[in-house]
Amino acid sequence: MNSEHNAPRMSGLATDLYQLTMAAGYHANKRHERASFEMFVRRLPPNRSYLVAAGLEQALSFLNTVSFSAGEIDYLRGLPVFAHVAPEFFEYLSRFRFSGEVWAMPEGTVAFPGEPLLRVTAPLIEAQIVETFLLSTINFQTLIATKAARIVEAAEGRGVIEFGARRCHGFDAAIYAARAAFIGGCIGTSNVEAGYRFGLPVYGTAGHSWTLAFEKEMDAFRAYHKVFPESTTLLLDTYDTLQAARLATEFGLQLRGVRLDSGDIGALAKQVRAILDEAGMKETRILASNDLDEFKIADLLAAKAPVDLFGVGTELSTSRDAPALGGVYKLVEVEFPDRIEPKMKLSREKATYPHRKQVWRESDSAGNFSRDVIAMADETGQPGEALLKCVMRNGVLTESLPSLEQTQQHSKHQLARLPQQFKRISDAETFPVRFSDELFRRRTELMSQLEGK
Repeated sequence: MNSEHNAPRMSGLATDLYQLTMAAGYHANKRHERASFEMFVRRLPPNRSYLVAAGLEQALSFLNTVSFSAGEIDYLRGLPVFAHVAPEFFEYLSRFRFSGEVWAMPEGTVAFPGEPLLRVTAPLIEAQIVETFLLSTINFQTLIATKAARIVEAAEGRGVIEFGARRCHGFDAAIYAARAAFIGGCIGTSNVEAGYRFGLPVYGTAGHSWTLAFEKEMDAFRAYHKVFPESTTLLLDTYDTLQAARLATEFGLQLRGVRLDSGDIGALAKQVRAILDEAGMKETRILASNDLDEFKIADLLAAKAPVDLFGVGTELSTSRDAPALGGVYKLVEVEFPDRIEPKMKLSREKATYPHRKQVWRESDSAGNFSRDVIAMADETGQPGEALLKCVMRNGVLTESLPSLEQTQQHSKHQLARLPQQFKRISDAETFPVRFSDELFRRRTELMSQLEGK
């Protein structure tokens, strides 16, 4: 079992107030039926053509440990909104544990709009209370894993390192951004706590302050290399980049790399490469940074800039061009003793499909993904591979989760099977996804019933 599942108790207050007011309302009205909710993304952000699912491990860790402490319950009792709520509800919260079932796409799976990334089936109150945490966790990590996959695609096999901790929306976000970026294909992170917590490779160079702290640039270079002889990457642009590159040739083949962080990266990379090669330092790598994204990286490589590694910070770890993913969590079924009632929204532009679902993925003769079908969960006869797996039953994991390295490999294999026209960083084609005939028929029937109410 991964370490995340040995984590301390998670607070039931990690939710929005309306989840708890609805829970109190359900309890007062004796609504304890099992219900199914599904999380999916209606529309992709601009320039996105696919998603890389991420965040499931943290979501399951939350479900595995969520509860309410006595102090948290006292806090809720004191809120004016709960003034008329019966004591029995707070007694219920004191015993609260998630006891439901979860089906989900494994982390690293490529997904598309409308497809359930996760399905929760649990007593109505339980399934409602956990909504906010699940959305927050999976939306964010899926957003960053997807952005990372786009950047790694643009890098054309060159390593990408996540550098964004200082620009994230708080350090907790930075930790999980590093994790998600690794799932999306990054080779490592500068974030040391993320490295420790998740076993990620960590990377770093000295900053400009190191060079400025010494009287001469060469003194700074020598002092750093003396302490880190096998791992030094020298930052060249504190003063004169090309002069710094000439100074760097003193270290010969011992120097692991140099970093360019400002100016015309493409032109400088070519000039620095020439200086290093002339000194016989063909193995010394050039790392580029400075507000890079997938488009800038693609432009650099199109211009044949001899860059070996990319450090990507703000644009990756905040997904600055599209900083939020609009995943939603919608009720699709309620189980009564004598029947199962499908549920759907009819509101304009936000209408949903009822019933619990499964996603089936077909591949062509070469093993490349060709189309997806969203069907009812109990439909038989659908071709292809079922993407949603049962990962939790009765509030307990059904099996140990894969390691993060295994998840990254799964993501790489998934992306390798997605044809190129569907993963271009701009003007990508839309991957074919359709609803099964039976699901479409059931939805049409239900719409007719609901419109008559």
